[in-house]
Amino acid sequence: MDRTALADFLRRRREALRPGDVGLPEGARRRAPGLRREEVAQLSGMSVDYYTRLEQSRGPQPSEQMLAALARALRLTSDERDYLFRTAGHSAPDRFSPLPHVAPALLRVLDRLEDTPALVLSDLGETLVSNRLAQSLLGDPSVRTGLARSDVYRWFTDPGSRRVYPEADWPRHARAQVAGLRAAYGAQGSRSRAGELVRALLSASTEFAGLWERHEVAVRFEDHKTLVHPELGEIELDCQALFTEDRSQALLVLTAPPQSEGWQKLQLLSVIGSQRFDEAAERG
Repeated sequence: MDRTALADFLRRRREALRPGDVGLPEGARRRAPGLRREEVAQLSGMSVDYYTRLEQSRGPQPSEQMLAALARALRLTSDERDYLFRTAGHSAPDRFSPLPHVAPALLRVLDRLEDTPALVLSDLGETLVSNRLAQSLLGDPSVRTGLARSDVYRWFTDPGSRRVYPEADWPRHARAQVAGLRAAYGAQGSRSRAGELVRALLSASTEFAGLWERHEVAVRFEDHKTLVHPELGEIELDCQALFTEDRSQALLVLTAPPQSEGWQKLQLLSVIGSQRFDEAAERG
């Protein structure tokens, strides 16, 4: 670990960002350029003291999870992310590692979406990052670990995960899940995380095994979705997807026509979600 190089790199990348680059308000006039240390700490989920010590060349070696969070907070490119890991004394993660790097271009768009649910998914159906409305609608992805981070895995191993869709849509959605995983498997190969996921599901689910034998391949998200919220009931939304060039990640944006029933329910969801986050903050 090169503490001096790590400190200089973090400081330079922090100073190169403006609050608007990461979805924060500009606020009052700033005495120094870039983000404040406390803003980087907030975005990466660490204490201000811990981040400050890293910038002062006196912090402990960050874990890979912490470095992934910093790369996301500082909107690093893949090359910058790799440099961050190596400078901190870790090997640069593989492209298809358990800690996938969120594409900065998708993050910049997500930062500006505050009034509608939006999330970034990997090609294995893992929610990499989501905004508050998406968490209010679909749950908090941070509580999931291991294979359960994948929507595909949970769909075939956890019956409760299907409740977010009307039961009539389950067969169609199951086929879409498997077809998307087949595309990822073809891109990554049998020894990849996609291969690990396929082997686990073949052992765990006869339904998955039957669908896998169809060899259907497709990376597509339905243009129109009906989602089920435990308090608001069914919510009809339009879905738009923005893919990275290699199609390994997608930004999903869920919207409803103005003044429609779906739009009205999103307004209620915003209120419900804000109340829950405030209550969680008070308990924390």
